[in-house]
Amino acid sequence: MSRTIKSILTGTAAIAVFTALYIGESLLEQSAQAVSNERLAPQFIVDPYWPQPLPNKWILGRTIGIAVDERDHLYIVHRDQDAMFMNQELGLDLGRAECCSAAPPILEFDQEGNLINAWGGPGDGYTWPESNHGIEVAPDGNVWIGGNGGGDSHVLVFTRDGQFVREIGIPGEPIDSLSTNSFGRVAEIAIDASANEAYFADGYGNKRVAVVDVATGAFKRFWGAYGNEPVDERVVYDPNAPLPDQFVGPVHCAEPSNDGLIYVCDRGADRIQVFRPDGTFVKEGQVAPLTLAGSTWDISFSHDDDQEFIYVADGANFKVHILERESLEVLAEFGDGGRQPGLFFGTHSIVTDSQGNIYTTETYEGKRAQKFLFQGLKPLTEHHTGAPWPDTELH
Repeated sequence: MSRTIKSILTGTAAIAVFTALYIGESLLEQSAQAVSNERLAPQFIVDPYWPQPLPNKWILGRTIGIAVDERDHLYIVHRDQDAMFMNQELGLDLGRAECCSAAPPILEFDQEGNLINAWGGPGDGYTWPESNHGIEVAPDGNVWIGGNGGGDSHVLVFTRDGQFVREIGIPGEPIDSLSTNSFGRVAEIAIDASANEAYFADGYGNKRVAVVDVATGAFKRFWGAYGNEPVDERVVYDPNAPLPDQFVGPVHCAEPSNDGLIYVCDRGADRIQVFRPDGTFVKEGQVAPLTLAGSTWDISFSHDDDQEFIYVADGANFKVHILERESLEVLAEFGDGGRQPGLFFGTHSIVTDSQGNIYTTETYEGKRAQKFLFQGLKPLTEHHTGAPWPDTELH
C-alpha cells in the first residue's frame, strides 16, 4: 500500500474517531440536559410493620380519620360499634371464640407504630357521635372529633388523654347550611394555629366550609363553592357538564396551607377548590374527573416549607395521587385495590408527619392504617407505580 493511500486512510479514521467522540459527547450533554429537565416528585415505600399488633385481641372497624401531633404521634379514629363488624370478628365480645374485641374508638400511636393510648366513647356531659368521622389534634394537644351520623350536628373536643373539654354545636339539629349554631355531619377538621381558627368540612349534610374559634368554639363564618352562599338542595355532578356552582358534597376536607390558603375537597365533584381564609375563591382543579363515586376524599401537604405537593386520598379508585400544589396538576399516583401492604380498600384519610412520611386509613372493609416512608424527590419515570414495595429489605 502506498504512503499516500495510508495517509488518506489514517486521516479518514482520525476524522471518524473525532466525529464519534463529538457525537458521543453531544449525546451525553443532551442526556444530562434531559435528566436535569425531568420533573421531580416525592416517592414512597410502604412500611409493612406499621402499626404494631394491637393488645387485648383488639381489632379496628372502619378506620375513618387520622391526625398527627407535634411529637409525631398518630391519632386514629375508627368505628367501634358492633354493627361495623361481622359476628365472626367479635367472637370474644360475643362469648363465641377466643378472638376478637373492638378497640376503643380513639387510638394513639408513636412513629414506630407502638400503641400509646386508647380511649373514647359515650360519657357524661357530651353526646358521642353516632358515626365517628374526622379527627384533628390542636397545637395545645386537644383532640377534635366530628361525626357524619344522622344526629351529628356538633363537634367534640377532648384532651389527648380523653378528658372532655367542649361540645361545639347542638346535637340532633336538622341540616341547615346557613346555621350559625350547629353543623351538618362534619367530615373533617383542620386547625390554622396562626389564626387560632378551626375549619370544619361541613360536610355530609350541609354543603359548606365553617370556621370557629379554637379557644372558645365561637362561630365565625362560612361559605359554599366559589364563595357562594351554600344551599341544602341536592346537587348532581355530571362529568360531561360544567362544574356546578355549589358543592356536590360531601364536603370532605378543608385544609389550611402555610401560605394562607384553604384547600377544600368537594368529593362528589372530584375537585379541590382553593380559597382565601375569608372565603374568596382562588382556583380549582379536578382529580380523576370521570369518577362518579368521588375521588377527592382527603388531602395532606408535603412537609417542605413551600408545601410543594399535595397528597390526595382517593377512596373510590383505591390510590393516593400526588399533585403539584401550585398548578393542581396530577403528577403521579400509587396504590391500587387490594389487601396487601401498599394497596388500598376505601382510602379515606391521609396525613404527613415531620419527616415527610405519609399515613393513610381505610374505611368499609379496609379497616386499617398504613405508613409510607418518604424516599425523597426523584425523577418521574412513570405515572402509576402500583404498590410501592421496597426493592430491598427494610432496615
